[in-house]
Amino acid sequence: MACVLAIETSCDETAVAVVSDRTCRSNVVASQIAVHRQYGGVVPEVASRSHVETLTGAIAQALIDAQLDWGSIDGVAATSAPGLVGSLLVGLTAAKTLAILHHKPFLGVHHLEGHIYATYLSEPELEPPFLCLLVSGGHTSLIYVKDCGRYEIIGSTRDDAAGEAFDKVARLLKLSYPGGPVIDRLAQAGNPQAFALPEGKVSLPNGGYHPYDSSFSGLKTAVLRLVQQLEGDGAALPVQDIAASFQETVARSLTKRAIACALDYGLNTIAVGGGVAANSGLRKHVQAKAADHNLRVLFPPLKYCTDNAAMIGCAAADHLQRGHTSPLTLGVQSRLPITEVMQLY
Repeated sequence: MACVLAIETSCDETAVAVVSDRTCRSNVVASQIAVHRQYGGVVPEVASRSHVETLTGAIAQALIDAQLDWGSIDGVAATSAPGLVGSLLVGLTAAKTLAILHHKPFLGVHHLEGHIYATYLSEPELEPPFLCLLVSGGHTSLIYVKDCGRYEIIGSTRDDAAGEAFDKVARLLKLSYPGGPVIDRLAQAGNPQAFALPEGKVSLPNGGYHPYDSSFSGLKTAVLRLVQQLEGDGAALPVQDIAASFQETVARSLTKRAIACALDYGLNTIAVGGGVAANSGLRKHVQAKAADHNLRVLFPPLKYCTDNAAMIGCAAADHLQRGHTSPLTLGVQSRLPITEVMQLY
């Protein structure tokens, strides 16, 4: 059983965790939401500076919470791709330094692989193959999970990611950042059938539509036009109904594609990961439709949906158990397809 100290600094959360195999021993997350809220989104330079200021304390706290010392740690991991380059560099440099100082193997982890492994933390008996619906602020993908490090992207978004669409619609409705949790909360009191919004479809060259790819830019534009029309009429903006209708459309679109993909590929389990996996509307839709087709659907606990180091540690522990380690010359990458994850080892 490999015990890994993992660091996650791919965006705006400074996170450190200690994971033994698929058991989280500690999980420290220092959020920067309050820092970036005044700008309406993440400012990369501010994010990287905040990581520098908080990472040392987070590492110390993770070891204290785990009640372990460095003698019990088998490896040190950090997210190396994809993400904000400046933020990634802070975590990767710290992990390499700790690995050298304490004579431990170093592992660079793919951020999206971490989101897949988040489900293992609450479902340790889960084994591939299964389908992962990964929905976050930067990614929306349907991933065929074949084994550790072996993935096939079956569907993806052609424009905005689902989480990005939530943030942009929240701005249109003059709501605070981040938009996902705010829209989810308002949608609880709204009518999801109040407005008919278009479900984005991706056309195929020979006609018809792609069964697994998503598009959210048209939906975002439809919400913009709806807001402009209502404001032009002088009516009070029904924010709750718009939020509910938007959330319903996104959840329906993602669910339809995930269920079709699982059935077509003969996969009986769907694991949902990423920040949008915390959305109540998506959870209800996927669980209801999966039950109709006798499919098992798994959602990580909310604390493992958003960026955290426990998921990075879980992935790293599996790789380390298999003898995979990364060279100390490994750099960071702002983009790297998950199909190329083994480049990191």
